[in-house]
Amino acid sequence: MSYVADKNRYQEMKYNRCGKSGLLLPAITLGLWHNFGDENSLANVKEMLFGAFDMGITHFDLANNYGPSAGSAESNFGEVMRTDLKPYRDELVISTKAGYGMWEGPYGDGGSKKYLISSLDQSLKRMNLDYVDIFYHHRRDPETPMEETVEALKSILDQGKALYVGISNYNAEDTRTMIKLMKEAGVRCLIHQMFYNMLERHNEKVIDVLEQEQVGAIAFSPLAQGRLTNKYFNGIPADSRAAGTSPFLNKEGITDELLKKTKALNDLAESRGQSLSQMALAWTLRGHVTSVIIGASKLSQIKENVGAIQKLDFTAEELQAIDKILLG
Repeated sequence: MSYVADKNRYQEMKYNRCGKSGLLLPAITLGLWHNFGDENSLANVKEMLFGAFDMGITHFDLANNYGPSAGSAESNFGEVMRTDLKPYRDELVISTKAGYGMWEGPYGDGGSKKYLISSLDQSLKRMNLDYVDIFYHHRRDPETPMEETVEALKSILDQGKALYVGISNYNAEDTRTMIKLMKEAGVRCLIHQMFYNMLERHNEKVIDVLEQEQVGAIAFSPLAQGRLTNKYFNGIPADSRAAGTSPFLNKEGITDELLKKTKALNDLAESRGQSLSQMALAWTLRGHVTSVIIGASKLSQIKENVGAIQKLDFTAEELQAIDKILLG
């Protein structure tokens, strides 16, 4: 039987305006970086996608190389679009990216016009889409002039292959330059996607630029690969990322110092009536951040994270307490 969306799906989610644009994004975005590729069951992929949409998550974030293997997250998403989500296409914001290595040879990586347009064409086929809502250049490519990357993004917009374009993983200086070049070319930079959470705050300078330029901000890894949860309080679970071979988190990253800090944060979260993960998401959503991108391996994690929107406000004392725990 085909999926039918929950009729109450828009009653609880909070939607934020993305920079100075007409587009609203849900405070919580579902990222398909891990757990949506060909190593995962399509049944679980569907359960997470349907459950997320039923909770008002309208934004699904992908990239050409998401999986694993590269491309398989888009392919699985495309199968779900074909069989179940197609009637809801106009209610969804679907984003993808290109910028990191995707295929062999000199044209499968970077920021060239050749690579970006070819990659998006492949992504659209995999996802069974005529267009994406947001297309990002995934990283600054120092070997390609920014002007050429801007040309590619403008061409993508002009061809109707994306409604909006943005950038990801650019530092503050390059972000300012790229936004300027895009403006000169008549291209709106809708949004910048960056690594940002309580533990890693180096991109606050980028957020300052985005606020000045009235460009949206969206944060990935808001839970620091699971370190801002209670998952590791009693050891490293066998099915956790830190127990595996992930290049982004290993058991050496779960230090006694980290656990001391996160347990103190957990106590503060409980005093607020939240879990640690919910408080971490709420903290990241302060100020100019439009949305946070969560990852998940099961629907229950998405439900837990969506609970963050029930308490987004912090007192000055709570913010000071968080900084004291983390920064000393």
